[in-house]
Amino acid sequence: MKVDHLQFQNYRNLADGFISPCEGVNIIYGKNAQGKTNIIEALWLFCGGHSFRTQSYRELIQFDKPFAKLDCRFYGQERSQTASIAIEPNRRVIKLNGVEKKTSAALIERFCAVVFSPENLSLIKRGPSERRNFIDSAICREKMRNALTLQKYNRLLKQRNALLKDLQRNEKLRETLSLWDEQLTTLGAEIVRQRLDFVKMITGKAAVYHEGISRGSEKLSLRYLSSFGAEEGDDRMTLKQKFQEKCAQNLQNEIFAGSTISGAHRDDIEILINGKNARFYASQGQQRSAVLSLKLAEAAVLRERMGENPVILFDDVLSELDNDRQDYLLNELRGCQVFITCCERSNKEQLNEGKIFFVENGRVEEIKK
Repeated sequence: MKVDHLQFQNYRNLADGFISPCEGVNIIYGKNAQGKTNIIEALWLFCGGHSFRTQSYRELIQFDKPFAKLDCRFYGQERSQTASIAIEPNRRVIKLNGVEKKTSAALIERFCAVVFSPENLSLIKRGPSERRNFIDSAICREKMRNALTLQKYNRLLKQRNALLKDLQRNEKLRETLSLWDEQLTTLGAEIVRQRLDFVKMITGKAAVYHEGISRGSEKLSLRYLSSFGAEEGDDRMTLKQKFQEKCAQNLQNEIFAGSTISGAHRDDIEILINGKNARFYASQGQQRSAVLSLKLAEAAVLRERMGENPVILFDDVLSELDNDRQDYLLNELRGCQVFITCCERSNKEQLNEGKIFFVENGRVEEIKK
């Protein structure tokens, strides 16, 4: 898919206007705090109505303005489509091809994109929840059903944890625990099976991208770490059985802790560079390259599963990468529409083909090469 036109009104610090990007690489260039990231964020909102920077609608609206509005014309699912998002302090109004939708979820299976921002480095630097969220986000954007399964699992998990706390005071409630376990382990098995499939698909692709970005000097690999012994070859019934067995084994400790100590919510993904855990042994530049490789691999998997290329959004991706790695991103990505923000003039001069947009004080101008 590709974006043909993006129009913005009262959005953050951007002056009312539009961009008409090319179908290849689009560089958004300018000094810090001028509005470059706001364009990337605006495009990402069409993936499901949520920002990767804030949970507050108010922050998306220009100061002293009652609303903000984004309009996008894009080509996807073999036809031209339109989408609009009207943002008010306490709500959003979503329209897809002129028809108002009840929720932003209607956008998920229509507009497909992958985003990288400096915050994504937490994927390696921080704890397991960051890596689980990376996998779950990709899976949920592929199918609405996966998002609903994850929502149900998290809701049941909270209810089971509340029951475990009550069991400390009322032992008779133990009889009801099996009902919660049956539902939780069914959903947990489905989530883990989807994750295992995704990790298997993404691992080989990430290794290829990382080899290209590092010019063959590094090898990237992934390993799924299950809290209840899940293995790649397990089917859903086997995963459910293993999860149930672990719940039974841990029950006394869970009652004491008042929480479920094994399950999909406790799993992790280990990221390795040249066989070493990237979290502890990789440099800043290596970590950035690894996250980029994972994002590009995510795009490749989504392309295979959804039948078209997602839009790739890179915010401040070039900093801390050497010239060879920058050149790979600017000139070696084929078939995808790419948006890259950067500050350095030298970055945009490396681009062989594509469009360049200059942003200053919220005003966006296309620069002729």
